[in-house]
Amino acid sequence: MNPILISLTVLGSAALLSGCKEEHHAEVPALRPVLSVVVTPQTARTLGFAGTVEPRYKSDIGFQVLGRIVSRDVNVGDAVKKGDRLARLDPVAYELAVRSAHADLASASARLENAAATEARQRKLLSQDISNQAQFDAATQVHESALAGITRATAELEKAEEQLSYTELHADFDGVVTTVAAEPGQVVQPGQTVVSVARPEIREAVVDVPESVGRDLKPQARFDIALQVDPSVRAAGSVREIAPQADPATRTRRVRITLDSPAKSFRLGTTITATVTTPASPGIELPATALLELDGKTLVWVVDPATRSVSTQDVTIAARDRSFVRILDGLAAGSRVVVAGVNSLTPGQTIKIPDGAFQ
Repeated sequence: MNPILISLTVLGSAALLSGCKEEHHAEVPALRPVLSVVVTPQTARTLGFAGTVEPRYKSDIGFQVLGRIVSRDVNVGDAVKKGDRLARLDPVAYELAVRSAHADLASASARLENAAATEARQRKLLSQDISNQAQFDAATQVHESALAGITRATAELEKAEEQLSYTELHADFDGVVTTVAAEPGQVVQPGQTVVSVARPEIREAVVDVPESVGRDLKPQARFDIALQVDPSVRAAGSVREIAPQADPATRTRRVRITLDSPAKSFRLGTTITATVTTPASPGIELPATALLELDGKTLVWVVDPATRSVSTQDVTIAARDRSFVRILDGLAAGSRVVVAGVNSLTPGQTIKIPDGAFQ
C-alpha cells in the first residue's frame, strides 16, 4: 500500500479517537459544590450578642457658670471621692464681683446707720413739738428704704459668693472618671460637660439585639454573660430595661442587663458576650440567602439524598429579617436545603456534598 495513504489513515483514526474522548468528557457535567443544611424545627433557640460592661449610674458634670478652665485635676480612669475637686475655672472675675458686693453692703450699712439716726432724732423732735409729722414720716421712709437696701446688698453678696464657689467643680459621689470632655484653657458654657463620673458598684451588660429578638424578650429575662478575653469568667444577669423603640439606623434595640455579683474582672468598658435561651417560634429558621424568588413564588432548593440532585419547593414565610427567615409550611423536618448560590442552580442539577453528609 502506498505509504502516504497509510499515514493519512492513521492520522484520521487518531483524530476520530480524540474527538470521541472530548465528546465523552463533555457529556459528564461537573458537580456543583454548594452549602446546605439539614432543617429541624426548634423548640428553643440560644442567641449570643456582643456588648460592653457599663455603669447603671453615670453623671455628666459641668460648671454652672461661664469661664475658662485653668486646671483639670482628673483623667480618665481616676477614682474620686465625694467632694474631690475635678476642675477649676479662672476665678478673677467672680472674686471681683464678691469684692464689689462687699462694698455695696458696706455702703448700705452706712446709709442704714444714718437713716436710723435721722429717724431717732425726728422722733425726739416730734415728741417735743419741734418737728411735724410729715418730717418724721419722711425719716421713717428713708430708714425703711435703708433696711431694704441692706437686704438687697446681702443677697447680692451671697449670690456673688455662690457663683465664686461654682468656679470649682467637685464630685458629688464616689466613682470613677469615664470620660473627659474639656481641657485647660478651654472656655466652657454653663452646663457643658467637662468630665463624666460613673458609680462602679452597680454594673450592667449593655447589648444591642435585633428588633425581632427584642420584641420577644421579657423583663427579668435571664442572660449568661462571659468575658470575650476570657470566656471562662462568667456571670448571670437579668434584663432591667429594653428600649421601647428600635434604632432607626441599625433596627436594633438596646437591652440593659443587671449583673448578679460580677467578678472584679468585669471592669467598666470590658467587652462581653451575652447569651440568652428563648422559646422558638413555630416554623423552621433558615438563612435569608436560602430563598429563591421566582415568578411571584417563594422557593427553596431541596436536595434528593438518593440522586444528590436539587429541586424547588414552595414554602410559606412566617417572618423574616435581614439575616434569617422562618418557614411556616412547605418543608419537612430532616430535609436538606441549599443555603447559598440558589440563583445559579437548575432543576435536576447534581450537586457536590461532602461525604458522610447524609449519614
